[in-house]
Amino acid sequence: MSSLIRWEPFRETLSLRDWMDRALEESWSRPVVGINGISTPAVDLYQTDDEVVVKATLPGVKSEDLNISVTGDVLTIRGEVKAESSSNEVNYHVRERSFGGFSRSLALPTAVLADKARAEFENGILSLTLPKADEVKPKTITVKSK
Repeated sequence: MSSLIRWEPFRETLSLRDWMDRALEESWSRPVVGINGISTPAVDLYQTDDEVVVKATLPGVKSEDLNISVTGDVLTIRGEVKAESSSNEVNYHVRERSFGGFSRSLALPTAVLADKARAEFENGILSLTLPKADEVKPKTITVKSK
């Protein structure tokens, strides 16, 4: 025996809360896409007593295509992912990789010595080590008892 169910067009639509939950979940799990569909690099930024350290994930970028600058308290990482040359006879079934330039600027948490910075690039991970300026490094003061 079959029963009839009344069709309600809004039953299958998501509630506003479900829609917002899904949108927020997707925004945290996917890379940020900027202008022209180019992803901006994901970064980790932390500081120790003596340094500010930045690690950026830059897949497909060559070290010679990177430009890193510090202006005041802003670190800027620029680069380009160059497209592979392909003939016009290729018919793609899926094409999701992005090519082109990108730029990411970060406010540094403290003053740094940009001229003494170190940068290493290995396996698509850029590691920047920026020494803190002497005036912002913690100083220890020893107490002498009498």
